[in-house]
Amino acid sequence: MLNQCLAFIFTLFAMFPMMARADTAIFAGGCFWCVESDFESVPGVSSVVSGYTGGTTENPTYRTLKGSGHYEAVQITYDPDVVSYARLLHAFFRSVDPTDAGGQFCDRGDTYRTAIFVSNPAEHAAAEAAKVTAQRDLGQPIVTPILNTATFYGAEHIHQDYYRGTTLVVTRRGVKTQAEAYKFYRDACGRDDRVLALWGDAAIFADH
Repeated sequence: MLNQCLAFIFTLFAMFPMMARADTAIFAGGCFWCVESDFESVPGVSSVVSGYTGGTTENPTYRTLKGSGHYEAVQITYDPDVVSYARLLHAFFRSVDPTDAGGQFCDRGDTYRTAIFVSNPAEHAAAEAAKVTAQRDLGQPIVTPILNTATFYGAEHIHQDYYRGTTLVVTRRGVKTQAEAYKFYRDACGRDDRVLALWGDAAIFADH
């Protein structure tokens, strides 16, 4: 009987493999299209959602962000058995200009500031350690704050996976797909040039 029970249990495991673990991280790094594009390329990350957080206005939209206190941010879902929170923090700092308190690259204003949102003491300690290491490596003061997690509001559908979208949009360079418009924007905004100038070979997402 015991052998039959064990065989049944093993059969169940074969039919229903264990689900991957899933944790979340919330980072604000300027334009959320770019941060989403960067982190969706990381092994162990299962999804990245663009959205708004850190402000006081309920149910913000892209058009109501100004003055709301919200940041453009992303919510990253990842498997900690594949990629650690510390590794995500390391990559985050080296994908932005953490010395800029007024926005990111060509995007200016509070909405585009950098920030790390933490939900427990362990995340806070990891974020502080990553910030200290990044500041040491960079040799410049880092102004990115570490904030308590607030309600995260997903952005409008058009902003999700914008970097690979096929919908046609009108730009200063004519009609382009979202993916083409994103590439033009990222190049024109100088994001990768600035990150490379700051971090050199450590800028793992440059030209992504």
